[in-house]
Amino acid sequence: MENQYFNFMPILVLGTFGFFLIGLLINTFFTVNQQSAAIVQRLGRFLREAGPGLHIKIPFLDKVVVRVNLRVQQLDVNIETKTEDDVFVQLIVSVQYYVLPQKVYDAFYKLDDANKQITSYVFDVVRAQVPKIKLDDVFAKKDDIANIVKSELAQVMEGFGYGIMKALVTDIDPDPKVKESMNEINAAQRMRVAATEKGEADRIIKVKAAEGDAQSKALQGRGIADQRQAIVAGLRDSVDEFRKAVAGTTAKDVMNLVLMTQYFDMLKDIGASSRTNAILIPHSPGNLATLTEQMRNAMIEADQTVKTPNARDGAMPESDLRLEYEGSPTRTHSA
Repeated sequence: MENQYFNFMPILVLGTFGFFLIGLLINTFFTVNQQSAAIVQRLGRFLREAGPGLHIKIPFLDKVVVRVNLRVQQLDVNIETKTEDDVFVQLIVSVQYYVLPQKVYDAFYKLDDANKQITSYVFDVVRAQVPKIKLDDVFAKKDDIANIVKSELAQVMEGFGYGIMKALVTDIDPDPKVKESMNEINAAQRMRVAATEKGEADRIIKVKAAEGDAQSKALQGRGIADQRQAIVAGLRDSVDEFRKAVAGTTAKDVMNLVLMTQYFDMLKDIGASSRTNAILIPHSPGNLATLTEQMRNAMIEADQTVKTPNARDGAMPESDLRLEYEGSPTRTHSA
Protein backbone atom coordinates (compact mmCIF):
# COMPACT_ATOMS: atom_id res chain seq x y z
CA MET A 1 0.00 0.00 0.00
CA GLU A 2 2.80 2.40 0.87
CA ASN A 3 4.45 1.70 -2.49
CA GLN A 4 1.22 2.49 -4.28
CA TYR A 5 0.91 5.75 -2.34
CA PHE A 6 4.42 6.85 -3.24
CA ASN A 7 3.78 5.97 -6.92
CA PHE A 8 0.64 8.25 -6.99
CA MET A 9 2.40 11.31 -5.54
CA PRO A 10 4.35 12.27 -8.70
CA ILE A 11 1.14 12.18 -10.72
CA LEU A 12 -0.61 14.47 -8.21
CA VAL A 13 2.29 16.90 -8.23
CA LEU A 14 2.42 16.98 -11.99
CA GLY A 15 -1.33 17.55 -12.16
CA THR A 16 -1.18 20.38 -9.68
CA PHE A 17 1.73 21.95 -11.51
CA GLY A 18 -0.17 21.63 -14.81
CA PHE A 19 -3.24 23.38 -13.42
CA PHE A 20 -1.05 26.09 -11.96
CA LEU A 21 0.69 26.54 -15.30
CA ILE A 22 -2.63 26.79 -17.16
CA GLY A 23 -3.90 29.35 -14.66
CA LEU A 24 -0.67 31.25 -14.99
CA LEU A 25 -1.02 31.39 -18.77
CA ILE A 26 -4.63 32.46 -18.55
CA ASN A 27 -3.75 35.30 -16.20
CA THR A 28 -0.77 36.31 -18.29
CA PHE A 29 -2.44 36.79 -21.68
CA PHE A 30 -5.65 38.70 -22.46
CA THR A 31 -7.32 40.13 -25.54
CA VAL A 32 -9.23 43.34 -26.25
CA ASN A 33 -11.94 43.57 -28.93
CA GLN A 34 -12.06 46.14 -31.70
CA GLN A 35 -13.58 49.53 -30.76
CA SER A 36 -12.82 48.80 -27.10
CA ALA A 37 -10.14 49.72 -24.57
CA ALA A 38 -9.08 47.88 -21.40
CA ILE A 39 -8.04 49.53 -18.12
CA VAL A 40 -5.22 47.58 -16.47
CA GLN A 41 -4.44 48.12 -12.80
CA ARG A 42 -1.51 46.80 -10.74
CA LEU A 43 -2.37 46.19 -7.12
CA GLY A 44 -5.30 48.61 -7.38
CA ARG A 45 -3.38 51.39 -9.12
CA PHE A 46 -3.86 52.46 -12.75
CA LEU A 47 -1.15 50.97 -14.91
CA ARG A 48 -2.05 51.49 -18.57
CA GLU A 49 -4.69 51.42 -21.28
CA ALA A 50 -4.74 48.42 -23.60
CA GLY A 51 -6.05 48.76 -27.12
CA PRO A 52 -7.50 46.04 -29.42
CA GLY A 53 -5.39 42.86 -29.76
CA LEU A 54 -3.40 40.40 -27.58
CA HIS A 55 -1.66 41.70 -24.45
CA ILE A 56 0.47 40.38 -21.58
CA LYS A 57 0.17 41.21 -17.89
CA ILE A 58 1.86 40.00 -14.74
CA PRO A 59 -0.30 37.30 -13.21
CA PHE A 60 -1.84 37.98 -9.84
CA LEU A 61 -0.37 41.50 -9.83
CA ASP A 62 -1.97 43.10 -12.86
CA LYS A 63 -5.71 43.04 -13.38
CA VAL A 64 -8.06 44.15 -16.19
CA VAL A 65 -10.68 46.07 -14.22
CA VAL A 66 -12.96 47.19 -17.09
CA ARG A 67 -13.35 47.13 -20.82
CA VAL A 68 -14.56 50.48 -22.12
CA ASN A 69 -16.85 50.54 -25.19
CA LEU A 70 -15.65 53.11 -27.73
CA ARG A 71 -18.63 52.79 -30.05
CA VAL A 72 -21.37 55.43 -30.32
CA GLN A 73 -24.14 54.84 -27.79
CA GLN A 74 -27.58 56.39 -27.42
CA LEU A 75 -29.37 57.52 -24.30
CA ASP A 76 -33.10 58.39 -24.42
CA VAL A 77 -34.16 60.94 -21.80
CA ASN A 78 -37.87 61.42 -21.07
CA ILE A 79 -38.53 64.94 -19.73
CA GLU A 80 -41.72 66.63 -18.55
CA THR A 81 -41.67 70.41 -18.69
CA LYS A 82 -43.96 73.35 -19.33
CA THR A 83 -44.03 75.92 -22.11
CA GLU A 84 -44.35 79.70 -22.00
CA ASP A 85 -48.14 79.45 -22.29
CA ASP A 86 -48.26 77.07 -19.26
CA VAL A 87 -48.84 73.83 -21.16
CA PHE A 88 -47.09 70.72 -19.86
CA VAL A 89 -45.44 68.52 -22.48
CA GLN A 90 -43.47 65.29 -22.51
CA LEU A 91 -40.26 65.45 -24.54
CA ILE A 92 -37.97 62.59 -25.47
CA VAL A 93 -34.40 63.74 -26.11
CA SER A 94 -32.06 61.17 -27.64
CA VAL A 95 -28.37 61.84 -26.96
CA GLN A 96 -25.77 60.01 -29.04
CA TYR A 97 -22.43 59.95 -27.22
CA TYR A 98 -19.10 58.05 -27.26
CA VAL A 99 -15.93 57.76 -25.21
CA LEU A 100 -13.05 59.78 -26.62
CA PRO A 101 -10.22 57.32 -27.45
CA GLN A 102 -7.57 59.65 -26.02
CA LYS A 103 -9.54 60.15 -22.79
CA VAL A 104 -10.44 56.61 -21.72
CA TYR A 105 -8.81 57.25 -18.32
CA ASP A 106 -11.06 60.29 -17.66
CA ALA A 107 -14.18 58.47 -18.88
CA PHE A 108 -13.62 55.63 -16.40
CA TYR A 109 -12.17 57.37 -13.36
CA LYS A 110 -13.92 60.77 -13.35
CA LEU A 111 -17.52 59.63 -13.70
CA ASP A 112 -19.22 56.94 -11.69
CA ASP A 113 -22.28 56.78 -14.02
CA ALA A 114 -22.11 58.64 -17.33
CA ASN A 115 -25.78 58.03 -18.15
CA LYS A 116 -26.98 59.74 -14.98
CA GLN A 117 -24.64 62.66 -15.61
CA ILE A 118 -25.89 63.14 -19.18
CA THR A 119 -29.52 62.81 -18.06
CA SER A 120 -29.06 65.51 -15.44
CA TYR A 121 -27.56 67.96 -17.91
CA VAL A 122 -30.31 67.25 -20.47
CA PHE A 123 -32.97 67.94 -17.83
CA ASP A 124 -31.27 71.17 -16.85
CA VAL A 125 -30.89 72.49 -20.41
CA VAL A 126 -34.36 71.52 -21.64
CA ARG A 127 -36.15 72.89 -18.59
CA ALA A 128 -34.24 76.14 -19.01
CA GLN A 129 -35.10 76.56 -22.71
CA VAL A 130 -38.63 75.19 -23.28
CA PRO A 131 -40.36 77.48 -20.71
CA LYS A 132 -39.26 80.40 -22.91
CA ILE A 133 -41.12 79.03 -25.97
CA LYS A 134 -44.83 78.76 -26.69
CA LEU A 135 -46.33 75.35 -27.41
CA ASP A 136 -46.83 75.97 -31.13
CA ASP A 137 -43.22 77.11 -31.44
CA VAL A 138 -41.86 74.07 -29.59
CA PHE A 139 -42.70 71.87 -32.58
CA ALA A 140 -41.11 74.34 -35.01
CA LYS A 141 -38.01 74.94 -32.88
CA LYS A 142 -37.24 71.39 -31.77
CA ASP A 143 -34.03 71.42 -33.82
CA ASP A 144 -32.94 74.61 -32.04
CA ILE A 145 -33.58 72.93 -28.68
CA ALA A 146 -31.59 69.87 -29.76
CA ASN A 147 -28.66 72.03 -30.89
CA ILE A 148 -28.59 73.86 -27.57
CA VAL A 149 -28.60 70.54 -25.69
CA LYS A 150 -25.75 69.25 -27.83
CA SER A 151 -23.71 72.44 -27.38
CA GLU A 152 -24.12 72.44 -23.59
CA LEU A 153 -23.41 68.73 -23.22
CA ALA A 154 -20.37 68.84 -25.53
CA GLN A 155 -18.71 71.53 -23.43
CA VAL A 156 -19.33 69.77 -20.13
CA MET A 157 -18.87 66.11 -21.08
CA GLU A 158 -15.62 66.64 -22.97
CA GLY A 159 -13.90 67.23 -19.65
CA PHE A 160 -15.08 63.80 -18.51
CA GLY A 161 -13.80 62.05 -21.62
CA TYR A 162 -17.06 61.87 -23.55
CA GLY A 163 -17.94 63.31 -26.93
CA ILE A 164 -21.49 64.23 -28.01
CA MET A 165 -22.23 63.32 -31.60
CA LYS A 166 -25.88 64.38 -31.83
CA ALA A 167 -28.86 65.39 -29.71
CA LEU A 168 -32.34 64.82 -31.13
CA VAL A 169 -35.79 65.79 -29.89
CA THR A 170 -37.57 62.66 -31.10
CA ASP A 171 -41.00 63.20 -29.55
CA ILE A 172 -43.16 66.08 -28.26
CA ASP A 173 -46.34 64.94 -26.55
CA PRO A 174 -48.67 67.56 -24.99
CA ASP A 175 -51.58 66.70 -22.74
CA PRO A 176 -54.38 64.85 -24.61
CA LYS A 177 -56.86 67.66 -23.95
CA VAL A 178 -54.42 70.18 -25.39
CA LYS A 179 -53.94 68.06 -28.51
CA GLU A 180 -57.71 67.77 -28.92
CA SER A 181 -58.06 71.56 -28.61
CA MET A 182 -55.31 72.11 -31.18
CA ASN A 183 -57.08 69.75 -33.58
CA GLU A 184 -60.37 71.60 -33.06
CA ILE A 185 -58.68 74.95 -33.75
CA ASN A 186 -57.14 73.58 -36.92
CA ALA A 187 -60.48 72.10 -38.00
CA ALA A 188 -62.26 75.42 -37.35
CA GLN A 189 -59.66 77.31 -39.40
CA ARG A 190 -60.04 74.89 -42.27
CA MET A 191 -63.84 75.15 -42.11
CA ARG A 192 -63.54 78.95 -42.21
CA VAL A 193 -61.31 78.75 -45.27
CA ALA A 194 -63.70 76.27 -46.89
CA ALA A 195 -66.67 78.59 -46.20
CA THR A 196 -64.76 81.52 -47.68
CA GLU A 197 -63.88 79.54 -50.78
CA LYS A 198 -67.46 78.32 -51.12
CA GLY A 199 -68.79 81.88 -50.82
CA GLU A 200 -66.31 83.05 -53.44
CA ALA A 201 -67.40 80.21 -55.73
CA ASP A 202 -71.08 81.14 -55.25
CA ARG A 203 -70.25 84.78 -55.98
CA ILE A 204 -68.43 83.85 -59.18
CA ILE A 205 -71.37 81.66 -60.25
CA LYS A 206 -73.85 84.48 -59.62
CA VAL A 207 -71.64 87.03 -61.40
CA LYS A 208 -71.24 84.75 -64.38
CA ALA A 209 -74.98 84.05 -64.40
CA ALA A 210 -75.71 87.80 -64.27
CA GLU A 211 -73.23 88.46 -67.07
CA GLY A 212 -74.80 85.69 -69.13
CA ASP A 213 -78.29 87.05 -68.44
CA ALA A 214 -77.18 90.57 -69.40
CA GLN A 215 -75.65 89.30 -72.62
CA SER A 216 -78.78 87.26 -73.31
CA LYS A 217 -81.04 90.28 -72.78
CA ALA A 218 -78.76 92.41 -74.93
CA LEU A 219 -79.01 89.86 -77.71
CA GLN A 220 -82.77 89.63 -77.23
CA GLY A 221 -83.03 93.41 -77.44
CA ARG A 222 -80.93 93.42 -80.58
CA GLY A 223 -83.12 90.68 -82.00
CA ILE A 224 -86.29 92.62 -81.22
CA ALA A 225 -84.79 95.73 -82.79
CA ASP A 226 -83.82 93.76 -85.89
CA GLN A 227 -87.29 92.21 -85.94
CA ARG A 228 -88.97 95.62 -85.79
CA GLN A 229 -86.66 96.92 -88.45
CA ALA A 230 -87.54 93.99 -90.69
CA ILE A 231 -91.29 94.46 -90.04
CA VAL A 232 -91.16 98.17 -90.81
CA ALA A 233 -89.10 97.57 -93.94
CA GLY A 234 -91.49 94.84 -95.05
CA LEU A 235 -94.54 97.01 -94.43
CA ARG A 236 -92.93 99.90 -96.27
CA ASP A 237 -92.30 97.70 -99.29
CA SER A 238 -95.81 96.21 -99.13
CA VAL A 239 -97.45 99.64 -98.92
CA ASP A 240 -95.42 100.90 -101.83
CA GLU A 241 -96.27 97.84 -103.99
CA PHE A 242 -99.96 97.99 -103.05
CA ARG A 243 -100.20 101.70 -103.96
CA LYS A 244 -98.64 101.00 -107.31
CA ALA A 245 -100.96 98.04 -108.00
CA VAL A 246 -104.25 99.64 -106.84
CA ALA A 247 -104.84 103.18 -108.04
CA GLY A 248 -106.24 105.71 -105.55
CA THR A 249 -105.21 103.71 -102.49
CA THR A 250 -103.50 105.56 -99.68
CA ALA A 251 -101.01 104.26 -97.17
CA LYS A 252 -103.59 104.61 -94.43
CA ASP A 253 -105.99 102.31 -96.24
CA VAL A 254 -103.31 99.69 -96.70
CA MET A 255 -102.26 99.84 -93.06
CA ASN A 256 -105.85 99.53 -91.86
CA LEU A 257 -106.32 96.51 -94.08
CA VAL A 258 -103.12 94.85 -92.81
CA LEU A 259 -103.92 95.54 -89.17
CA MET A 260 -107.48 94.29 -89.48
CA THR A 261 -106.27 91.13 -91.19
CA GLN A 262 -103.74 90.47 -88.44
CA TYR A 263 -106.32 91.25 -85.78
CA PHE A 264 -108.82 88.72 -87.09
CA ASP A 265 -106.05 86.14 -87.60
CA MET A 266 -105.17 86.57 -83.93
CA LEU A 267 -108.80 86.05 -82.89
CA LYS A 268 -108.94 82.96 -85.05
CA ASP A 269 -105.80 81.49 -83.44
CA ILE A 270 -107.11 82.18 -79.95
CA GLY A 271 -110.42 80.59 -80.72
CA ALA A 272 -108.77 77.50 -82.22
CA SER A 273 -106.79 76.82 -79.01
CA SER A 274 -108.53 74.88 -76.22
CA ARG A 275 -106.03 76.04 -73.63
CA THR A 276 -105.21 79.71 -73.49
CA ASN A 277 -104.71 82.37 -70.85
CA ALA A 278 -105.52 85.33 -73.16
CA ILE A 279 -108.13 87.81 -71.90
CA LEU A 280 -110.21 89.69 -74.50
CA ILE A 281 -111.50 93.08 -73.34
CA PRO A 282 -115.02 93.73 -74.72
CA HIS A 283 -115.10 96.50 -77.29
CA SER A 284 -117.57 97.86 -79.80
CA PRO A 285 -116.93 98.34 -83.53
CA GLY A 286 -116.86 102.06 -82.90
CA ASN A 287 -113.71 101.67 -80.80
CA LEU A 288 -111.94 99.71 -83.53
CA ALA A 289 -110.72 102.92 -85.12
CA THR A 290 -109.09 103.96 -81.82
CA LEU A 291 -107.46 100.53 -81.50
CA THR A 292 -106.16 100.81 -85.04
CA GLU A 293 -104.84 104.28 -84.35
CA GLN A 294 -102.94 103.00 -81.28
CA MET A 295 -101.45 100.08 -83.20
CA ARG A 296 -100.43 102.36 -86.05
CA ASN A 297 -98.74 104.79 -83.66
CA ALA A 298 -96.85 101.89 -82.09
CA MET A 299 -95.60 100.84 -85.51
CA ILE A 300 -94.48 104.40 -86.26
CA GLU A 301 -92.61 104.63 -82.95
CA ALA A 302 -90.90 101.33 -83.70
CA ASP A 303 -89.87 102.70 -87.06
CA GLN A 304 -87.99 105.52 -85.32
CA THR A 305 -85.49 103.01 -83.93
CA VAL A 306 -84.39 102.14 -87.47
CA LYS A 307 -84.56 105.63 -88.92
CA THR A 308 -80.81 106.11 -89.27
CA PRO A 309 -80.00 102.67 -90.80
CA ASN A 310 -82.88 103.04 -93.28
CA ALA A 311 -81.78 106.52 -94.26
CA ARG A 312 -78.24 105.25 -94.79
CA ASP A 313 -79.52 102.39 -96.97
CA GLY A 314 -81.52 104.73 -99.17
CA ALA A 315 -84.95 103.66 -97.89
CA MET A 316 -88.00 105.90 -97.74
CA PRO A 317 -87.52 108.69 -95.12
CA GLU A 318 -89.56 108.45 -91.96
CA SER A 319 -91.34 111.75 -92.64
CA ASP A 320 -92.54 110.52 -96.04
CA LEU A 321 -93.84 107.28 -94.53
CA ARG A 322 -95.76 109.23 -91.89
CA LEU A 323 -97.28 111.48 -94.58
CA GLU A 324 -98.33 108.47 -96.58
CA TYR A 325 -99.87 106.82 -93.50
CA GLU A 326 -102.02 109.89 -92.84
CA GLY A 327 -102.88 110.52 -96.46
CA SER A 328 -102.12 114.22 -96.17
CA PRO A 329 -98.86 115.99 -97.23
CA THR A 330 -99.12 118.58 -94.47
CA ARG A 331 -99.95 116.47 -91.36
CA THR A 332 -97.28 114.91 -89.10
CA HIS A 333 -97.37 112.95 -85.89
CA SER A 334 -95.06 113.23 -82.95
CA ALA A 335 -93.51 110.11 -81.54
